[in-house]
Amino acid sequence: MQKQKREPKNNKTFEELVIEVKSVVKVTQGGRQRRFSATVVVGDKNGTVGIGIGKAAEVPDAIKKAIQAANKNTIKITLIDNRTIQHEAFGKSGAASVLLKPAPAGAGLIAGGAVRAVLELAGVRDISSKSLGSRTKLNMATATINALKSIKTVSEVAKLRGKEESEILG
Repeated sequence: MQKQKREPKNNKTFEELVIEVKSVVKVTQGGRQRRFSATVVVGDKNGTVGIGIGKAAEVPDAIKKAIQAANKNTIKITLIDNRTIQHEAFGKSGAASVLLKPAPAGAGLIAGGAVRAVLELAGVRDISSKSLGSRTKLNMATATINALKSIKTVSEVAKLRGKEESEILG
């Protein structure tokens, strides 16, 4: 049997943004074990975005692990005119919920915290968002990713319903 060389899944270079680095403690019989947890968002500002978490004894190692995890968990979204989303979307993760609404050209990115980081690296320039429930950075970022995953294009909806795009648009 011959060994095959595996090429990386994606050759793209992503921009990275560290959302949160926090100290976590595991209490054992011998005392407390302190480690660091990092949450990172990666994206190409052209419709591809991912989120990852990494834990390690040192901060740089935790960030490196989080970047690797984020690169594995990327999703691709379609943008209208390379600036906004197709339709309203709602995402939920834990107790955090995010509502995303498309905005007219020039409105800007109306979002804060982890939601803003995810949308910026996804390449969304005009959008309005509302954060509901918990404001945990990891859950807010994951809820935003879930909302972006739920967006469907007209052609996808037409294919699901077995109709033509013109029938869907009216």
